[in-house]
Amino acid sequence: MKKKQGFTLVELMLVITLLAIIFGIAIPTLLSAKKVANEGVALSSLRTLSHVQLQYRTRYGTYGNVTDLIASAMLDDSLSTGTKCGYRFVSLGAADAAVWSVSGQPLTPGVSGDRWFFVDESGILRFKDGAIATSADPPVDG
Repeated sequence: MKKKQGFTLVELMLVITLLAIIFGIAIPTLLSAKKVANEGVALSSLRTLSHVQLQYRTRYGTYGNVTDLIASAMLDDSLSTGTKCGYRFVSLGAADAAVWSVSGQPLTPGVSGDRWFFVDESGILRFKDGAIATSADPPVDG
């Protein structure tokens, strides 16, 4: 009698079940890690923008908009479109000699990020969960 080669239906179903469990655990973890990374890039971008604004004001006597900062070669053009790594960066009002502020907002709330960020001439990064952050919100730790 010849022995048949191959897998039984039960063995295939067991493998498929195990793969589904592994993917069910791994995919949410990967999506969460991507959100955390996007938020980290947003904070880093706002921190850089804050430092560049200070340098621009020291040199030119006023704060500038993103176009001014790029034209002066103080900021690279990665923020020229206003978006980066799942976040949109929006100037809140016109920059002048005394004030400026920028909001970092997730492009797709809950998917690209959970927190909204804010920075102004004080240089303090602030955040709020689920809504636009303002100068009244708590500062980001670290």
